[in-house]
Amino acid sequence: MDRTILAHTPTEMEELGVDLAEGLRDGMVVSLIGELGAGKTTLVKGIAKGLLITDLVVSPSYLIYRSYKGRLVLHHLDAYRVSSLEELAEVGLDQLIPPAEGVTVIEWPERVPEIIDVSDVVVRITPHPDGSRQVDISTR
Repeated sequence: MDRTILAHTPTEMEELGVDLAEGLRDGMVVSLIGELGAGKTTLVKGIAKGLLITDLVVSPSYLIYRSYKGRLVLHHLDAYRVSSLEELAEVGLDQLIPPAEGVTVIEWPERVPEIIDVSDVVVRITPHPDGSRQVDISTR
């Protein structure tokens, strides 16, 4: 792992997302791994902020996908209800892995392991009993 950070508050998690956004470039895929309530969407809000996106970022759980425009286009994908890359292909979302333009950030990529294999950045978020989050960031 390239680095490990301990985030004590949602604000710190969001700030980590802002920092992470600085290194993102067109065509990159970011996988966010963590249990329900770990802070994945909070991290995405920070990434959006770092990409100068002013729209309200919300979890795409029911829609599977949302797109936001900023310094780069942010494709926010939730794979929780997906069981294969073929399912993503059926609705054309496989074209976002990797995207032709912008950055694709995926929550629940472990549901489709091939996504993790092609990710440029893999973030693992582990909640601790005290409410803090251990965030392990690996880059290719």
